[in-house]
Amino acid sequence: MTPRPGLGLRARLLFAFALLCVVTAAAVAGGTYVEARNAILQRTQDAAVQAMTGRLQALYPLRSTTPSPAELGEIAEAAADQNSFAVAVHGETHSPLPPSPPPAPGALRQDGSARILDLGVISPQLRRAVAGGDVAWQRVVWENAPILIVGMPLLIIEGDRTTRVSGIEVYSARSLLPEERSVDALAARAWLIGGAALAFAVVLALLATRGVLGPVRELGRAARLLGEGEMRTRIAVRGSDELADVARTFNNTAAELERLVGQLREMEADARRFVADVSHELRTPLAALTAVAGVLEEEADRLPEPADRAARLVGQETLNLTALVNDLIEISRFDSGVAALAPNEVDMAELVRATLRVRGWTERVDTEVPPGVTARLDPRRVDVILANLVGNALRHGEPPVSVRLRADPHRITLEVRDHGPGLDEAVLPHVFDRFYKASAARARSEGSGLGLAIARENARLHRGDLTVANAPDGGAVFTLRLPRRAPDPDGGPG
Repeated sequence: MTPRPGLGLRARLLFAFALLCVVTAAAVAGGTYVEARNAILQRTQDAAVQAMTGRLQALYPLRSTTPSPAELGEIAEAAADQNSFAVAVHGETHSPLPPSPPPAPGALRQDGSARILDLGVISPQLRRAVAGGDVAWQRVVWENAPILIVGMPLLIIEGDRTTRVSGIEVYSARSLLPEERSVDALAARAWLIGGAALAFAVVLALLATRGVLGPVRELGRAARLLGEGEMRTRIAVRGSDELADVARTFNNTAAELERLVGQLREMEADARRFVADVSHELRTPLAALTAVAGVLEEEADRLPEPADRAARLVGQETLNLTALVNDLIEISRFDSGVAALAPNEVDMAELVRATLRVRGWTERVDTEVPPGVTARLDPRRVDVILANLVGNALRHGEPPVSVRLRADPHRITLEVRDHGPGLDEAVLPHVFDRFYKASAARARSEGSGLGLAIARENARLHRGDLTVANAPDGGAVFTLRLPRRAPDPDGGPG
């Protein structure tokens, strides 16, 4: 299952830092805004109440508890200042609206007082509280502007120093626009500071990710090099933190792997050298044995029955041993890197027919090889590949065995197929392993187990490939793909 792509570690760290900063800045800015707004409004409210109280104290003692509209106007004028207006109310009567000059910035127009009352801006709750003798206030929005309305009753002091409500209510309205602008400016500064904090957090996150991801990237690069066979790869150890411990562990592991791989390579080189030396040393005595076996086979018909069978068996086993030694020598050439191509322009149809004809397989193998397909290949090595594939199919598969040739402008494809039981799925990955014999998957198991390995090495030498699969309707299919022009022996293109 392919993993879904996700954010990298760098992006996740940046996102976490930024999110933390945004949440913190929002909480601080929001809290600061609420606290500052409440403090500023409370201070303005207290100042308005004190100022109004001081101005109304100058009216005592009251001249009448049933004032006329003119007297209510005097009371309202005394309660107002340059930044506010006031209205005095007694029952259903309120003070008249005296003419006034244009207000100062942030002030209210006096001609709005009656409209405030008429529009019901002063809430019934505020009216009831003031009528009951309490000083009360409320904040409202009128004509898209915030307004503070303070209501205060005028009291009558009796001779015994007790007080009672006179029934005269004074309401003062003051604009809160200057305070609102102050609060908004404070909030803007808070958000500006939050934005600066966010930028600072991003810079810190970049520095942090650089400090964390730098060693991680170096560790990843070193791990890739180690996986590619660079056993001397090491990483620098900096500091004494957890990343330094990981670096030290990686270096120790790499050193141990280098030691073990070195030992394995030495053992493998010794084994290959041993095989090559033994194979070459066996060639001389095998040549003598082959000559003697040939003489014995020629005289076998004139020997008694037991000696006849023994002579033929010696001849056959000598041929088998010679083939094994030749295969070992061929494998040792691939292992030592001395195997080379001798490319030549060949007719593929003729090459296939010659391979089958020389080995006497022409009548046993069906062919589908179109004429006129040419390629620049090493004919001897292609012959070895084809002979191994066809021989393997004839020995272990069931007829009919077929060879099919296809070509395109860049490569040729040879398919060798039998109609036997096919290969077990557990065997398929090991078919080209050296000395591997799939005796459990085939009718019989013969040979050295090197033929298919040599065939694949020859295909790779041509910069091609050799694969195997089971046909849907039974049998094994070996597919050889080779370029139309094999590389020259010096490594350049053909």
